[in-house]
Amino acid sequence: MGRGRSQSLIRVYNFFGGAAYVTSAITALDWSPLAILIVMMLILFVLGMFMDWIGILLLTMPIFVPIIIGSGYDPIWFGVLFTMNMQMSYLTPPFGPAAFYLKGVAPDDITMGDIYSSFWPFIFLQALAIALLIAFPQIALWLPSVLM
Repeated sequence: MGRGRSQSLIRVYNFFGGAAYVTSAITALDWSPLAILIVMMLILFVLGMFMDWIGILLLTMPIFVPIIIGSGYDPIWFGVLFTMNMQMSYLTPPFGPAAFYLKGVAPDDITMGDIYSSFWPFIFLQALAIALLIAFPQIALWLPSVLM
């Protein structure tokens, strides 16, 4: 599906109240805010494997942001988590645009399999950084508190 068609589909989905319906369904679950946040991060990770970040932003933020605010989390902190999660999507197969950029400058004997297998340590480190930000939100929020 092309970028324009997927964005049109997302707009129709949001126009007809799909985001509000999913938001109310998620908030009706008897899950802890942390469990919901972890599920959100996993959804973003999986979507990042198949969609560009703009489509993911348009699809998920109308659903996720009200839940984040309702759970008492800082929306700036969630924006940092979202951005870091989308950075991982540049590395994850099957699309991972960074792999194709790297293949364009790599010697001919380096295969796409070599490139993708070399990305896993970086994906792990980015997932670890997201986990640290979830455990210690102050890491992402120290600058805004200094400026205010």
